[in-house]
Amino acid sequence: MIETTEKLGEYLSSLEGDFRAMDLEGDSLYHYHEKISLVQFTDGTNHQLIDPLAVEDMQPLKDFLKDGKLWMHGADYDIVMMRKDLGVVPPVIWDTQIGARLLGVKKFGYGNLVEHYQGVEISKSSQKADWSKRPLTEKMREYAINDVLFLKPIVDQILEGLHEKGRYEWFVESCEWAREKVLERPIEKEDPWRVSGSGKMTPRALAYLRSLWYWRDEQAREWDRPTFMVCGNKQLISWVMDLVAGKSVELPKHYRTNRRKLFFVAVEEAKSLSDDVLPRRPKSKGRRVKNAAFDARVDAMIKLRDLAANELEIDSSLIISRALIEALSAEEVEPSAVMMKWQMKIMGM
Repeated sequence: MIETTEKLGEYLSSLEGDFRAMDLEGDSLYHYHEKISLVQFTDGTNHQLIDPLAVEDMQPLKDFLKDGKLWMHGADYDIVMMRKDLGVVPPVIWDTQIGARLLGVKKFGYGNLVEHYQGVEISKSSQKADWSKRPLTEKMREYAINDVLFLKPIVDQILEGLHEKGRYEWFVESCEWAREKVLERPIEKEDPWRVSGSGKMTPRALAYLRSLWYWRDEQAREWDRPTFMVCGNKQLISWVMDLVAGKSVELPKHYRTNRRKLFFVAVEEAKSLSDDVLPRRPKSKGRRVKNAAFDARVDAMIKLRDLAANELEIDSSLIISRALIEALSAEEVEPSAVMMKWQMKIMGM
């Protein structure tokens, strides 16, 4: 385990060849402020665990990432973590999950690919472990290094398949597209308290929800635990419905006195708001007009997509989703804004 800036710099300088791959482990299941708690890195032969909680300065890794070309698996989460914790995302990230899906592999989790391409079944026992704990157990270290141990041979087989099927360009474009889509997401969500299930709430109900969401957030922050450990979104919605209906709220018995007290303070704050300052539902975009012509366009596109997917032996959603088909059929979006070039070519656009 690399635990110093000096050792990190030496390791990254000693790498051979042009293959680089990385994986990250976070602690989102155990702490309020999620952070990168372990880095796994390899050049294909020299595999290494890096401890970002011990390394004084991760600058050598940041310098590499600034101009680096990196292989990862299911990189969405890793991109978010790199941007937040390291402040840098490599300009090129090739994703084995994307490559496997373009080859028609049905089960494309990392463990599935190791078994599919290498015939090895790896343990998933540490998948939900607390990676911020030290020292790591031997089982956790083995699990972690396995996440990069098999990447080079898997990559070689995926690249061979992509070239054989003439889909390498699709792969490159798909990886670029996926990276950009993650980076386009706002770091902070607007009105994060508008959870699933709140779309049709009245303004007063929304006020209760907002107040209780921030109560939960503050409780989790002080406790340094994920918000779901205080209560889940469904529980918030249930409490709001009870409050709006004039029912008494039953809090979990294990809640300490101060948590209970602040809960009812939050309820009273929402209850005391005048009607003119209550939050409102987001404005609807308007109902999509569906008629015979719309249905015919949707059906024709689905038929074309499914036929192509069947011939290519890939998941049809990789070509285009039904939601996008409907948006295009309603002329709400332009194909070039929501589709990659290879997808548009398949669909004759």
